[in-house]
Amino acid sequence: MIEAVGLTKRFGAKTAVDQLSFQVKPGHVTGFLGPNGSGKSTTMRMVLGLDRPTSGRVTINGLPFRELPNAQRHVGALLDAKAVHGGRRARTHLLSIAQLSGIPEKRVDEVLGVVGLQDAARQRTKGFSLGMGQRLGIAAALLGDPQVLLFDEPVNGLDPEGILWVRNLMRKLASEGRTVFVSSHLMSEMALTADHLIVIGRGRLLADMSTQDFITHNSAGFARVRAAAGPAADGSDGRTSLASALTRAGGRVLQEPDGALRVTGLELPRVSDLAHEAGVRLWELSPHRASLEEAYMRMTQSSVEYTSTEDPRAELWEPEPLTVPEWEEEAAVPVETAASFFAPPPPGSGRPFLMPGSAADLARDSENTPEEHR
Repeated sequence: MIEAVGLTKRFGAKTAVDQLSFQVKPGHVTGFLGPNGSGKSTTMRMVLGLDRPTSGRVTINGLPFRELPNAQRHVGALLDAKAVHGGRRARTHLLSIAQLSGIPEKRVDEVLGVVGLQDAARQRTKGFSLGMGQRLGIAAALLGDPQVLLFDEPVNGLDPEGILWVRNLMRKLASEGRTVFVSSHLMSEMALTADHLIVIGRGRLLADMSTQDFITHNSAGFARVRAAAGPAADGSDGRTSLASALTRAGGRVLQEPDGALRVTGLELPRVSDLAHEAGVRLWELSPHRASLEEAYMRMTQSSVEYTSTEDPRAELWEPEPLTVPEWEEEAAVPVETAASFFAPPPPGSGRPFLMPGSAADLARDSENTPEEHR
């Protein structure tokens, strides 16, 4: 088990890790997430004794890494796949590590087979591709058959087959009762691999929970509704009638750019019943399936150090709310002309964030935004 208590690391005036406390327990794949510059690599270096904490402590099975007897037998790590002498052959590189740690030579050939490099054992590492280097780094981490493993971006440079292999390897190691701590920026892969997540931002702990709980707590569920074109049973516009009915029933109706409606506050069966009562035919009624990527974006949106001005999170922008009066008034702005967008608010917050834009856009949106949303 890895345990950090009040872990802090400062580099001059910059605090890279700030009072970080967490546990990485055996039997699970624990994902370590955070934006660039959040302190993930520094934290891993402190776990491995490569950096000394400014304050606090981090232990592996109750001891600091530097105090572990024959640490290579207890802890395996991949932090930098390029940290290999280019003139050495793959097998020679692993053999030198094994000899320094008292590991039998036959283990070298075993791990080369595990990572699929047996045919490249006599190649010099300077000719390795990025993916081959990753495999060699994983082999070095497995060399001592350790109970605690740390991997920093282990699938970087791997092809789809290699990514699947790493995913299965991580889960197999965890199923054997080992402690597996994996840092990655690939949210789709973490969603398939990690049982538990530790998320940090600007050096501070943001979340420490199971993957499913993280997605549930940081995602806004909604129903996507698309009404058939044409009038409803009473002759009114079908989408207008449906939006009014949904709003009166306590739902919140949001307009999407493609004409679909986003409905929150109502279950799907209730939406279907209301559409039937309003005489509106539905072309689509589907639940929104939150992803780890979406939940991660919501959690870390205020912790990103480098943000592009070119709409970096376009998939997460939530359309402007349409109130009942706007739907019911005949002179209301047509659906197709509503062009202002809002970023999704964090769970529990009723105030949306304005999407980044030019100064003119911000001024115009401010003038057009209803008073309750300012």
